[in-house]
Amino acid sequence: MELIFLDTETTGNDTKKDRLCQVCYFSSNDKKICTEFFKPPVPVSVKAMSITHITNKMLQDKALFIGSDMSAELQKKLKKGILVAHNAKFDKAILEAEGISVPRFICTLRVARYLDPKNLIPEYNLQFLRYFLDLEVEGRAHDAEGDVNVLFAVFSRLFAKIKKEMGLDDDGAIEKMIEISSKPSLFTKFNFGKHTGKDIEDVLKTDKRYLEWLLNSKLENNEDDEDWIYTLKYYLNK
Repeated sequence: MELIFLDTETTGNDTKKDRLCQVCYFSSNDKKICTEFFKPPVPVSVKAMSITHITNKMLQDKALFIGSDMSAELQKKLKKGILVAHNAKFDKAILEAEGISVPRFICTLRVARYLDPKNLIPEYNLQFLRYFLDLEVEGRAHDAEGDVNVLFAVFSRLFAKIKKEMGLDDDGAIEKMIEISSKPSLFTKFNFGKHTGKDIEDVLKTDKRYLEWLLNSKLENNEDDEDWIYTLKYYLNK
């Protein structure tokens, strides 16, 4: 069972219009990291440059991802293997925009949330988990190769935890992680707004109208926020 630990750097964070400009992946079979920059069909936004420090000038002489050797190799690996990414929904969408299909995936973001039912972890972004879990790993943030190193370390910690807590073998743990990743996360606390830090269950009893307003707002604005929409519908339909 081949696991492909992958991270992309992109021209922005809109999966409907932005494209990749750097790809890095580590294969559990090959045991090596592959990293390349590519010239995207749309320019890198200033906001993205301020985060990744990847500029349009750096990419102007690079090859396109579509038709590249890396594209062909990734498609071959992902046909039978399993993508592992943090917020895999985003990387999956970015890869699919480049013609790469992703049949199976593990999202370490959703797995981390699932394994923290008491909400002891304040944030779940990759770099926060790196330091919260006290992981000894090299890696510069917002660089695809650095993020893959951290991703592998986070996955390893979650993998060990799910095996121990659920009494699963390696294959069983992988299948459970795939199952968790395929469903939206169910939040139990607010981490934003006027009810920050409160249990959603308690807010439902005291301020149900806020939950209704928030759900309608997200639906009306077509927000790509599957986890919160799922959570709000879950509590409001109780």
